[in-house]
Amino acid sequence: MDLITTINFTPAEETEISEILGCSVADLNGKLNSYVSASFKEYLSMVRGQKVFKRGSDMLEYRLFLLIESAFGGTVPDERTVSSLFQTTLTESRSLIRAVISKYQYQLRTYIDATLQQTLTAANRQNVTQDYTVVINSQNTVDELNKALADLDGSLTPVTKKRGSVSIYEIAPSSYNRLCAKFNVLPSQP
Repeated sequence: MDLITTINFTPAEETEISEILGCSVADLNGKLNSYVSASFKEYLSMVRGQKVFKRGSDMLEYRLFLLIESAFGGTVPDERTVSSLFQTTLTESRSLIRAVISKYQYQLRTYIDATLQQTLTAANRQNVTQDYTVVINSQNTVDELNKALADLDGSLTPVTKKRGSVSIYEIAPSSYNRLCAKFNVLPSQP
């Protein structure tokens, strides 16, 4: 079913919303449609009595779950993105994402795996003697990678923050290769 709605924005509102959502004003309509899809699903679940929440946190978790499915294209967003949408601190956003990953773990498994695959694909190293490095802006992604390593072999080196950096993480070659094998990623070559 196609639903059509009209929302009138001032140019200033268009610019502000575009900046928050990380798109151009020209792309705003398409970007908002992915959010509208999530909101309609939320309302329809409520109206049909499928998701009747008693706590506000349950509603926020379900809302983020729906956004991961539609607006984020099946990837788990980082804390800053969630903070800008939900008006929460980074710590609150980290907890919200962690709760969603836990509560909806089976429904999100393919999305979590896709996020980890993207992270592993982005990792690289300068030469064969160095660890792989990758920029990761989400502590939850780091936690998921380390959980996967623990499941594979508890003796593997964990993914750790590079000393002196804000969000660059190091992955030992043995850990990187095992993660790539688990998530079907072709390992990066120097």
